[in-house]
Amino acid sequence: MLSKRGECCHSDPAVAGEEARSGNTRLSRFLAPLGMTGQRVFQHPARFTRSFALLVALCFFIGGTRCGLGQQPSGNNPDRLEWFRDQGFGLFIHWSVDGQLGTVISHSLVGASDDYASHFFGDLPKTFNPWKFRPVDWAILAKLAGIRYVVFGAKHHNGFCMFNTATTDFNILHTPFKTDIVGEILQAFREQGIAPGIYYSPDDFLWLHQHGKSIQRDVPDVQPRNNPGLMSYDKTQVQELLTHYGPVDVLFLDGEAEGLRELAWKLQPNIVVTRGAMATPEQSVPGVPLEGPWEACLTMGTAWQYQPTNEIYKSGGELIGLLIETRAKGGNLLLNVGPKPDGDLPIEQEERLREIALWMFVNHESIYSVRPWVVTNENDIWFTKKKNEDTVFAFVPGKERWKFGEWKEVVLRSVQATGKTQVSVLGQNDKELEYQPQIVPKTTWKQDADGLHIRAMRAQRLVDNRQWPDPVVLKITNVRPGAAAQTK
Repeated sequence: MLSKRGECCHSDPAVAGEEARSGNTRLSRFLAPLGMTGQRVFQHPARFTRSFALLVALCFFIGGTRCGLGQQPSGNNPDRLEWFRDQGFGLFIHWSVDGQLGTVISHSLVGASDDYASHFFGDLPKTFNPWKFRPVDWAILAKLAGIRYVVFGAKHHNGFCMFNTATTDFNILHTPFKTDIVGEILQAFREQGIAPGIYYSPDDFLWLHQHGKSIQRDVPDVQPRNNPGLMSYDKTQVQELLTHYGPVDVLFLDGEAEGLRELAWKLQPNIVVTRGAMATPEQSVPGVPLEGPWEACLTMGTAWQYQPTNEIYKSGGELIGLLIETRAKGGNLLLNVGPKPDGDLPIEQEERLREIALWMFVNHESIYSVRPWVVTNENDIWFTKKKNEDTVFAFVPGKERWKFGEWKEVVLRSVQATGKTQVSVLGQNDKELEYQPQIVPKTTWKQDADGLHIRAMRAQRLVDNRQWPDPVVLKITNVRPGAAAQTK
């Protein structure tokens, strides 16, 4: 769900889940009068300009920051933004002291009684003891899944710090666990070659509570810019985070970023500030590619923090599809997990990461260092293009399972072969089909007036039942835009 002013998550879980599943529904309603759906608008360049103008106007009408299309500051190093776009796939981690209750992270404090708030701030730290916490295991699994950067929640809106801070006792060192979780996570992921990143909320419900202010968000009275004490408090914490843990590659500021992003760029000039300096839509992928770098933030289920009940997870195939769509539109996917209070990852989240791991092990080339093709998709076949090359990847969906040893033919109207074109299925050698030496599963292609015809076989057995449920990727080299793409 696209939440209020950078609010990471946290409206009604059922609504958020429906928004996540519907994806482009709301955008499509706006674009329907133009005779196109949100995800296919880029197939019609002649109409794109007026469509995008309407989209921008509508987004500003409903709140520009919610769509992330407003004017953004330019403090990010352009070379580092290119690096960020090349990474493509990040892991978001939401975990705080209230995860013990299986509740929405932080937001139960808004509208809460004094008794609830007192128990929250005074009692929850006494029982927070994630004794099964092994960040090395998380990092190894993330590496297998093709994760290139991690963004860990150092402090969410409730004010609880998962790091050693001199600013407040409401932190992880004042729990039975007594371990700097931020430091442990950044080190473990860095050792696996995964770029370290930090989520930080400028909002602080504890600070508001201690200073007699109503606990809420997105109103002037509680913003750091109107509370010098809170701004100083935030700046001290950001300085701690960016001077105690070595180089940090990514910073996600979930609230008003003015004053904090500038401090971050001063302390670490190579840091990439995402939310607060670029579009970061939540729980949906925009219907059209956005200008420049952007990042879609999505949960595996409906909740950001672990919820033991009332949770519905997307399938691994759905998550892979969202990764593909996001990359086809030029964005990064920041996929969230929420550890359990004892420090383990829920088995449902581990299972999905492992399904993604197998798919990425085969198809990673189509996800990293890619940019949008001249069209995002032809019906249900999506495209990415290798950066600075004439290589296109076509993602053939797994809606109808592509069985082992089965031929399929696709016709691509936006891709035109040249004399140097080669076509292959990622992961396989196109030479052998197990137990059937009489069959040569060689991919062939032919350029006709109606498009590029490709005939390919699924010849690599990745699952026992020989039915591959997830998209198969065709790599097509030395191509140029097809006639259909040029005339639409």
